[in-house]
Amino acid sequence: MANRVFQNVVYQMKDAIDRAVGVVDEAGTVISCSELDQIGQTRQGFVSARAAGGDAFVRDGYAYHQFTSAKHNDYAAFVEGTDTTAAQFAALLSISLQSIKQYHDEKFDKTNFIKNVVLDNILPGDIYAKARELHFVSDVQRVVLLIRVVSGNDISAYDIVSGLFPDKQKDFVFNISESDTVLVKEIRPDNSTRDMEKLAASIVDTLSGEHYIKAVVGIGTPIDNLKDLAASFKEAQIAMEVGKVFDTERQVVSYDHLGIARLVYQLPTTLCDAFLREVFKQDSIDSLDSETLFTIQRFFENNLNVSETSRGLFVHRNTLVYRLEKIKKLTGLDLRKFDDAIVFKVALMVKKYLAANPAKY
Repeated sequence: MANRVFQNVVYQMKDAIDRAVGVVDEAGTVISCSELDQIGQTRQGFVSARAAGGDAFVRDGYAYHQFTSAKHNDYAAFVEGTDTTAAQFAALLSISLQSIKQYHDEKFDKTNFIKNVVLDNILPGDIYAKARELHFVSDVQRVVLLIRVVSGNDISAYDIVSGLFPDKQKDFVFNISESDTVLVKEIRPDNSTRDMEKLAASIVDTLSGEHYIKAVVGIGTPIDNLKDLAASFKEAQIAMEVGKVFDTERQVVSYDHLGIARLVYQLPTTLCDAFLREVFKQDSIDSLDSETLFTIQRFFENNLNVSETSRGLFVHRNTLVYRLEKIKKLTGLDLRKFDDAIVFKVALMVKKYLAANPAKY
């Protein structure tokens, strides 16, 4: 593809420059030229001359000027002649071809296209037109995973994740910041959220176990339409931020499993403050000590079952009942009643949310 792009440019310059012009690759093979019979020939001594001469040099009657594409494949433009004019033409040609190559790579690069879709940098009406231009399959299920490096060494998480997903026609990996890497993964229709969480967990384990990189992963919901990738990405961001507030121990957080936390996270802080004031007496929730809060947590985890909770806490049933009565006296809520337990559970989450003051997307 690049050869055809270069050939179109240099052939049009044939009459304007009135000299043989062309491009060689890093091995010195002519890949495009205004003199068609030279294409495919290898310039002997080019490699050694390039190493010794730097970006611009003269060899065997031609002036060369090197340039590099976005893919890091080295090329050199050449112009017939060893005079100053030939060197200037070669420099101008290399600048032009490098810009054209970069534009071509971006235009026909599927990963760059997916990145623009995910970051919502492309108009919805242009998405499918661009997909057809790139011969991109649009009607398959995909999911967006946001991988954030919390701590680790200098090894790039992007390089590691890219190596885990080598099929560049189905899976796309790119950076959006120094710490954030995005994976757009093609999935089967029968893949569940649990499957996505297992996949994310394997990424986390690989980063930590083999490369000593601690990372967290947010998972958006699977989508069927290409245009919905941006929404899945935003969900992955929200999942990560909500997990950071309400479940700091988890390294994999799925948007589908956020539950009440997702609702609390989207509430205005003024409404949250009003809720706490209306439900509780003044400072009543703050009067609970750490032991009482731990008891409440275990009580919720055991589905409000007094017997199971007392066994888990290694206390007598009556001791637990006494603690629950104390909570009722302080807060006015009887956690043994389902409705009161729900109110208390949400209140604890609201208080944690206000204390965290999370960033919003």
